[in-house]
Amino acid sequence: MTKAQVLIIGGGAMGVSLAYHLGKAGWSDVVLTEKNDLTHGSTWHAAGLCTHFAHNATIQALRAHSVRLYRDVLPEETGQSCGFHRSGAMRVTKNPDRMDEFRHVAGLSAFTGYPLEVLTPGRIAELHPLARLDGLIGGIYEPDDGHVDPSLATNAMAQVAQRHGVTILRQNPVLSIRREGDGWIVETPKATIRALQVVNAAGTWGFEVGRMMGVNVPSVPVLHQYLVTDTVPEVAARIAAGLPELPMIRDPEESWYLRQERDGLILGPYEKEAQVWSVDGVPPEFGAELMPPDLDRVEHIIEAAMARVPAVGNGGVKTVVNGPITFTPDANPLIGPAHGVPGAWLLTGSSMGVMEGGGAGWFLAHWMTQGAPPMDALAVDSRRFGPWADRDFRVAKAVECFGLQFGVHYPYEERPAGRGLRLSPLHDRMVTRGAVMGAAHGWERPNWFSDKPGDRAQESFNRSNWFAVVSREVARVTSGVAMADLSVFSKFEIIGPGTAEFLNTLGANTAPRVGRVGLIHALTPAGGVLSEFTVARLAEDQAYLTSAAAAEEIDLDLLNAHAADHDVTVANVTERLGVIGLMGPTSRAVLATLTDADLDAGFPWLSVRQISVAGVDVRALRVSYLGELGWELHADATDLGTLFDALETAGTPHGLGFYGAYAANSMRLEKGYRGWGADLTTERSPLESGLGAFTKTEGRAFPGREALLTRSNDWHSALLQVEEGPTDPFYAHPVWQGGRIIGIVTSGGFGHRVGHALALALLREPLSGEPLSIEILGHRHAATVLARPPFDPDNARLRG
Repeated sequence: MTKAQVLIIGGGAMGVSLAYHLGKAGWSDVVLTEKNDLTHGSTWHAAGLCTHFAHNATIQALRAHSVRLYRDVLPEETGQSCGFHRSGAMRVTKNPDRMDEFRHVAGLSAFTGYPLEVLTPGRIAELHPLARLDGLIGGIYEPDDGHVDPSLATNAMAQVAQRHGVTILRQNPVLSIRREGDGWIVETPKATIRALQVVNAAGTWGFEVGRMMGVNVPSVPVLHQYLVTDTVPEVAARIAAGLPELPMIRDPEESWYLRQERDGLILGPYEKEAQVWSVDGVPPEFGAELMPPDLDRVEHIIEAAMARVPAVGNGGVKTVVNGPITFTPDANPLIGPAHGVPGAWLLTGSSMGVMEGGGAGWFLAHWMTQGAPPMDALAVDSRRFGPWADRDFRVAKAVECFGLQFGVHYPYEERPAGRGLRLSPLHDRMVTRGAVMGAAHGWERPNWFSDKPGDRAQESFNRSNWFAVVSREVARVTSGVAMADLSVFSKFEIIGPGTAEFLNTLGANTAPRVGRVGLIHALTPAGGVLSEFTVARLAEDQAYLTSAAAAEEIDLDLLNAHAADHDVTVANVTERLGVIGLMGPTSRAVLATLTDADLDAGFPWLSVRQISVAGVDVRALRVSYLGELGWELHADATDLGTLFDALETAGTPHGLGFYGAYAANSMRLEKGYRGWGADLTTERSPLESGLGAFTKTEGRAFPGREALLTRSNDWHSALLQVEEGPTDPFYAHPVWQGGRIIGIVTSGGFGHRVGHALALALLREPLSGEPLSIEILGHRHAATVLARPPFDPDNARLRG
């Protein structure tokens, strides 16, 4: 029996990076087991591209950490090069929308400290003289990008990890995994390993190892080809002339990348129709093998690349690499705790394992050793998918992600594959009434309502076809009454004699009294905001909690872990209950026709009552995310249709309408309400996030309290009014003061009731007298900090 604190399964770039970072953090009692040799799977045949380009700050941090590790740190630690070439990289385009995307990423990168250069066609010609400019309108340049030898980098990490006491077992496949006591028993040919924690870093085999662990891993191997040319005369001539290595070049519209490889080139195409492979299990004997070439599938992409860089056609094909890489449903890796399984972690699913591996190991090592991720984890958290992410879903989304590897990322993007998995009881009624649906954690949710059958959102960085429609939805809520299907909320019941103590030690706020509703923010050990719960206190021994749809698995894990120290039970009732929002100044009049309950003095703002509405038992919460008089009506899913029909009939004389998520976003911004996952993340404390009114630390104990009180809390959240332009703020725009960047927009939109564009931003410096501006797609817009919410700052409408 071999004992270990941590067992890592998988010896690719991701798993070895975790071993390296855990070893450097002082965790020497770590074992890594690999079924073949290190890098077998997808690491060994990767093209080794490394980039800083990303639409999300966390993904960018993973990639930037990898570059620094391969380029600087490992060579210094081992005395040997990892084969990193700092060639730089560019992306070029004919598409105006793509240029907007480039400007957006450049703005984010200016804030994160990895500046990228937006290119003119002339600058493209300077940087890559072998590229033709036909039709190009611009591009973006990533000066610190490069490529690395994947095997050299992985083995260098392994060398340092072993130096710090990590054990690496090669040619040692996992035969079985089972939970026993507070740990795991893992059978392998060389040892039976008892580990407190197991990490699935199996990459190509991630789904199978997950199944052995009792964990759903929604990843799929997809075959990706690239070709290596023989000597290209134009490249050889540059080398002979002592010229620098050509920058990597990508054409996202034509879906290929190209980089120099010695005196030749590597060309990697991404076809639109991906070829999945071994979806239900990789052959046991598979190791460092490749598939036969299948260039017919990508011939048209190769021809497009040759038209852009004619030198590609002058080298001849020396090698074709056709091997599996893994894709998750959103093409981001799976990093973090496995849902519902203690001591289980995921570090798998990356389609860019070398590019992200060095940083991914750092990210998870920090999470494991410090109890919290080093930065916002939502984009990579392995619990962002639930049990609804079944075989059909993961295959459909993998094919879609592969085909859209270079797709434009629009701010309100809704991709069509893998839809219709979780339907509210009101779904058909919503569609009949014109709902244009979006996806939220597998649910179908109305984004907006159109009077045109089959209408869809027009993807754009500027105002879309739904802008005017949303304005009308907001007007209906403001002047009368409107309904929304809010059934996508995550919903939990807490029952037992320990309920009061459970709630009072859950997070930064105290528990509401019986009959009242409050907000509680659970924190990480580092004092960041992990979860936001709306808490309805039903009785001394019963509470009802709701939270964001995407937080369901994260919040259930948190609540179950907290319940272990209290005499309560936790029930996930997300699917059992549905929710109707009834909002607007005449909502009371509509509801009063269907219930005998006192809706006036007996039902004040921020209270909960169990009432009967049209004969349906309803848990009614007088709360509103919109800043208007209104109720959330929570009822059994089987009764929701009856409730809806009665409300619609009663509301018709009052001009009742409907509103969707886009209208809700507009109205909550006008109230300065922070949104979980955007304005509220693990990176910032509740004090930094503008939640001081919901933070009570005196005489209380709760997780993260000491860190909250001792951390610097040197950021602050602010609501800004933004000078209007063709593009409303959405997220990840840098905030400027004079010649320096002092913050980042976390969410934004247009406030239809106040007639202004608004943005919530995190600022990291005290404001001076200099004016502020927000850079939106390369253009600066004047911005003013609002001391109070611009709509009903005294909450008179909510209290009415």
